[in-house]
Amino acid sequence: MAKYLVIVESPAKVKTIKKFLGKNYEVMASNGHVRDLPKSQLGFDPENDYEPKYITIRGKGELLAGLRKEAKKADKIYLATDPDREGEAISWHLTKALKLEDKNVARITFNEITKTAVKNSLKNPRDIDMNLVDSQQARRMLDRMVGYKISPLLWVKVKRGLSAGRVQSVALRLICDREEEINAFIPQEYYTLDVLLDNKDTKKQFVAKFYGDKNGKLEISDKKSLDKIMDSLQKAEYHVDSVKTGSREKKAPLPFTTSTLQQEASKALNFSIQKTMRVAQQLYEGVDVKGIGTVGLITYLRTDSVRISDEAKAAAASFISENYGDDYLQDGVGRSKKSGAKVQDAHEAIRPSDISRVPSEIKASLSRDQFRLYQLIWKRFVASQMSNSVYETVNVKIGAGDYVFTVSDSKRLFDGFMLVYTEADEEKDDKVLSAHSLTKDSKLGFDSFQEKQHFTQPAPHFTEASLVRTLEELGIGRPSTYSPIISTLLKRRYITKEAKNIFVTELGEVVNGIMKESFPSIVDEHFTANLEGLLDKIEEGSVSWKSVISNFYPDLEEAVKVAESELEKVKIEDEVTDVICEECGRNMVVKYGPHGKFLACPGFPECRNTKPYLEKIGVACPKCGKDVVLKKSKKGRRFYGCENNPECDFMSWSKPVSKPCPECGGYMVVKGNKLVCQNEECRHVEIAEKND
Repeated sequence: MAKYLVIVESPAKVKTIKKFLGKNYEVMASNGHVRDLPKSQLGFDPENDYEPKYITIRGKGELLAGLRKEAKKADKIYLATDPDREGEAISWHLTKALKLEDKNVARITFNEITKTAVKNSLKNPRDIDMNLVDSQQARRMLDRMVGYKISPLLWVKVKRGLSAGRVQSVALRLICDREEEINAFIPQEYYTLDVLLDNKDTKKQFVAKFYGDKNGKLEISDKKSLDKIMDSLQKAEYHVDSVKTGSREKKAPLPFTTSTLQQEASKALNFSIQKTMRVAQQLYEGVDVKGIGTVGLITYLRTDSVRISDEAKAAAASFISENYGDDYLQDGVGRSKKSGAKVQDAHEAIRPSDISRVPSEIKASLSRDQFRLYQLIWKRFVASQMSNSVYETVNVKIGAGDYVFTVSDSKRLFDGFMLVYTEADEEKDDKVLSAHSLTKDSKLGFDSFQEKQHFTQPAPHFTEASLVRTLEELGIGRPSTYSPIISTLLKRRYITKEAKNIFVTELGEVVNGIMKESFPSIVDEHFTANLEGLLDKIEEGSVSWKSVISNFYPDLEEAVKVAESELEKVKIEDEVTDVICEECGRNMVVKYGPHGKFLACPGFPECRNTKPYLEKIGVACPKCGKDVVLKKSKKGRRFYGCENNPECDFMSWSKPVSKPCPECGGYMVVKGNKLVCQNEECRHVEIAEKND
């Protein structure tokens, strides 16, 4: 009987796949990559057509020996690594590391780890796709160039152990730019005006919102304008001018891609991006389900496609018809994602491998996190194949003197997909419907005004979910890279998280400043997105991978040389302070650590004394008169506080200035190129002078 060897990436898949195959199949795992560029050097030769030099990864020798032993026994070897560029590259590296050039070798892929999918893949073997391999090689080498050429400069300028990554540096810049935008934002005052009216026909009250006048919509920008409108409405009669009814449909959601799953799991389940990917990997690789055995519950988790196979569509249609009725079946064919973005490897969307495995029925076999994520994926997929929700809408315009108020309502007529699934930020359908009871003949009576002051808000801080969405929209990175990007920035302490919000640390600001100054193209979002496009073209076979490398490397090397020469001109010495080390009497110096600046004794290693660094900004505390110092929160976020803390509780996220407000005498802070009074009743704004 012929013997076959199937090599997968993850040991967790071995047990699942082995169960599907006969005794003449041996299933083993490579534990990810087996070869890589050497850590001690760049790893390729620019003088020799950029030929990469691969070596066996440390610690993989014994594993490869075991694989070679089994490969010698096998009549045929199936390389069953993941169905993406990286998986293709791992299969290629395995052929080299195991010396399989003269063996009977085939590449197989499956989008889900089920018996049918695995068996079908064995019936449809193919050769290794070198375009996919070359695309992955190009990505690896581009990342290596940036990391190995720029990181040593950061070591010289800031501290050892820092790193610059091709894609992580762009993500860091996006976060820093957002932080600058928020810090520079100046709130603008505006008002809203509602009126509480009596519907004399129904004996019920309702609220109408100010819209404008008969010429169109009006914004109420200040208290004076508000008072003028309210004065003119004192004796006005309120009457229904128009009632418009209509209908609208809310479209069923698309099934999950990697990024939309990460975003929705963050909002609905409060999962970090890293946790979502870890749990999804478990669901994909296989879970031991009572009565079924070990089986993969979802399809491959790294994809930006929303395509669904015909078999999965048919199964979903049958399930929906049987469980919810034919009215809930979606009309026509599935929709596709907006064009323009490359759909990675023509994968399917993330969906249950078998729709009949209802989450509640297999809950006992899953951990709490596995159940919650599987339920989210299952519900989203079922909803994506269901009919739209239908709403009746009513828009009423109410006249009062020269002004117009509006009341709008919508009532759900048919729930459609919402019977199964609603998104985490979906509005609830339990509001009182005021407009539906109004007609042209309705008699209205005035009760009271409800005026409210507001201030415009800056763009929100990035969360992990919104950062992933932004990276995807800009074409930066790919599904497999979103989680490592954020993890690396957190690990390097360039960013920190408070609740769900992402803030840049002092260290992150320093690194971003160096990257923007010395390597503007590396941190340019359009340049990075164009590189992603070139990697896609390598995958398609329309561009040579070495031509991409040879065009990128010389420009990078030249930028590094310029940056090195500029650094040489600046003698980088530790900043000496007037703080005396109480242990040895030396003047302490400013050093950079994982959390930013700190004070250290220059007598290290004989004297190891350190202290927090409190940088005075030359401004007196507006509460007690002592010095305001630059501080950092426990998470590394910068703020300004009184040196006399905790006796004095003054703090500000924005930098205070010594100049008092000319209007009220309050303290002012820097917002971009302006100074803003922090007295809410004043809010004076003026252009900042250069020395402020």
